[in-house]
Formats: sequence, C-alpha cells, structure tokens
Amino acid sequence: MAIFGKKKPSPFYEIPVTEALTKGDILCKLSAIVMGLSNICRKQIIKGLIFLAVEVAYIYYMVTFGIGALGDLITLGTQEQGTRLNPETSLMETVFGDNSMLCLLYGVITIFISLTFFFVWRETVKSGYHVYILKREYREIPTFVDDVRQLFNKNMHKTFLFFPLIGIIVFTIMPLVFMILMAFTNYDRDHPVPGKLFDWVGLVNFKTALDFGGDFGKTFWPVLGWTIVWAIFATFLNYIFGMILAILINRKGTRFKAFWRFIFVLTIAVPQFVSLLIIRTMLQPEGAVNVLLRNLNLIGESESLPFFTDVTWARVTIIIVNLWVGIPHSMLTCTGVLQNIPADLYESAQVDGANAFITFWKITLPYMLFITAPSLITAFIANINNFNVIFLLSGGSPQTSDYYRGTAGKTDLLVTWLYKLTIDNSDFCYGAVIGILIFVLSATCSLAVYRNTGSYKNEEEFQ
Repeated sequence: MAIFGKKKPSPFYEIPVTEALTKGDILCKLSAIVMGLSNICRKQIIKGLIFLAVEVAYIYYMVTFGIGALGDLITLGTQEQGTRLNPETSLMETVFGDNSMLCLLYGVITIFISLTFFFVWRETVKSGYHVYILKREYREIPTFVDDVRQLFNKNMHKTFLFFPLIGIIVFTIMPLVFMILMAFTNYDRDHPVPGKLFDWVGLVNFKTALDFGGDFGKTFWPVLGWTIVWAIFATFLNYIFGMILAILINRKGTRFKAFWRFIFVLTIAVPQFVSLLIIRTMLQPEGAVNVLLRNLNLIGESESLPFFTDVTWARVTIIIVNLWVGIPHSMLTCTGVLQNIPADLYESAQVDGANAFITFWKITLPYMLFITAPSLITAFIANINNFNVIFLLSGGSPQTSDYYRGTAGKTDLLVTWLYKLTIDNSDFCYGAVIGILIFVLSATCSLAVYRNTGSYKNEEEFQ
C-alpha cells in the first residue's frame, strides 16, 4: 500500500544513519546531540527518556573517569610506586603510584563502553527518524508497551540474543583484547605491578620471538617445530588407528561388536587426567613399568628406561600414550561414518573383482576423508593446543638450560610454554605474543587445509 505516493516501509527495514541525519527534520538532527529528543517530542516519552538517560550516564562516566582512563591507556601510568621519609614520624612510608595493568584494563573497558554507547546512539538516531516517518505519514506511533511486546514477538530474537551477546563481549572478547594489547607492552618479570610501571613497546616482542639468533627465538622455533610434529603425529596416528579399529569391529565376520566397542569406550569414561597421572606414575624411574622390567631381568637392577629423561624417549612416549586416550574418540567417529556408507558401493566393487585393499583405498578412505575432514582439522588444532597430555604426563620434561631462562622443556608445546612463562615466570608480554602466534598458526592451517578438501570444493560428491 502506498501512502502519499511512497511505499510503506517494511517493519524489518534497516534505516541508514546517514539517511536519518540528512532526510530527517530538525528534531531528528538534534537527536544526534540530545539523544531521544525526537522520540520525546513525538509522544514516545519513556523510550526517549531511556535514550537520554544513557547519554547522561555516558557523559558522567567519561567526565568523572573515562577521559582519565583513556589518558592512562596511552601512558600506562606516570607515577611509580616508591618510598619516602615522613618528616613527622621520621619513618619510611610507601608512596603508592599508578598500576599499569589497571590502566590498561580500565582503558579497554572504557573503549568498549564507548563502542556500546555509539551503538545506542545509532539506534537513537534511527528510532527518532522512524517515528518521524510514522508521524509524517499519519500512521500510529507505537507506545512503550507496544515496543516491549514486540521484544517477545517480532523482535524475540533480539531478546534471546541480548544476554548471550553481553556475556560473549564481557567474558570473551574484552579479555582477548586486553591480552592482545599486553603483547605490545614490556610487562614481564622485570616490570612487576604495582611496584613497577610497564610501557608500550610496539612490535618489539614479536621481533624478539621471531629472531632466530636471540635467546627467546632460540627457544621459540624449536618449541614451534616440536608442536607441529606432535600435532601431526597425534592427529593422524589417532585417526588412522581409530579408523582401522572401527573397520575391524564393523566387519561382518567380527562377533560381539557391542562388547568390543564398550571396551574401548570405557577408556573415554575414565577422566583423561586420571589416566595420564596414573601412566605418569607407572613410567617413573621407580614406577611399576621399570620395576617389572627389572624383575623380569630385561634391564639391570639399577637401570631404568628414560621415559621422561631422554628427549627422544620422552617424545615417543607422549605420542604413544596419546594413542591410548585418542584412538577411542576416532573409533566412535569413524564407526558412525562407516555405518552410513552405501552397501551397494561395496557390492559393486566385489562384482568388479576389487580386493579389500582396493575397496578401502577407493571407497572407504575417500568417503571417510570427505565426511571427517572438518573434524580432522579441528583435531589438529586441538592437538596444537593440547595442554593436558603434555602438562600432566611429562610436564615438559626433560628440562634444559639451553632454552630461554630454563622456562621450557624439550616436550613443551607452545601452549604449555605459554603457561610457564605467565604463571611461573610472570613474562606476560611474551605469553601474549605466543598466544597471538598460536592463533595465527591455527587459523592459517585451518583455512588453508579446509579450502583444499573435498568437503569444501565439492559438497555434493557423496550425496
């Protein structure tokens, strides 16, 4: 229906802010300065007052705290904590200074509050323009009660998504931004807060981490190399053996299929940290494995297999133990896929005289890779960040003084080294750098590999 020669706007029509500011009347334009003015003057008093209250609250916050927080974000504090002599008591007393970490945190919070205010400001301008259009076209202007009802009707998606969105911003995005910014400072063990101030250093930390000749770089690159090697072995060995196990259990000649699946699924029922700690105890120099080998005279009475004291032994041990906790998960995934492969494909292969190997190579494996490629990529990224297996099993051992300040061991991954740098050594800036580099590595690998899989290139191949 056209009103005054104009098409009736859709209730879901998204009004551009520029249109509201250029085509609206004087009240619409003033709403950009006095939020809610257009709504108040056009009988949406409660809604307009809410917008105005948001503006007043934001201005009060910025005047009393926000502007100072943004200034402290730039400087990260100017007054360092120290001591001075009190002339009245002739005693030394502590002079409290700025806390650089709080300066960074409050600055980030202020930026997010400002972004939230900008979003509300946009909605104010658009709302003022919308009510202007309704009045100009002699249409009914919704009351505050009508707007509330719409939140549980047409705009119910906004109501349901509001609190989860706030939670994601407050507990995920904001902390991430705070930690990312920390990578551009010199917040380390030499600048502890609140006793010391730390400053912005730009990309110096990234240069230090990527420098092959520096002390930190001589640790970063070997740890990165082992992280990639570990992720490849941990991912593909689990996948291959899980697939083979699923094929063996799923084959027609196998009896008691449910029993065999139950046995392997039982390892998943036991908490992973319990299994890893038990195995770690068993593989100690005086653990059950070494004691048993001595009793069987397979090793000397005073000898012990160097499961966690030799680099090669430690790394191979970790990969093998990870098979114990990883293969059952892969077996369950592959079992579900195997049971959905059309039986007529195998029947056709048998008619053509294909043996078991050809059938697996031409039918089973392509189908499995097509279906499970996304989950395989996810498993690879999860193994890059597999904190539990390394930390609970070897703790990064064997330790070495060749690495940066002795903070990393030969089996440490980037994620476990990050933990040690931050929790044990307070090198927060370097920990943040490693966290960013892990994200870049994970995102790059995921996108590059996924875009070259059949799941992405040809989605209808097996449909």
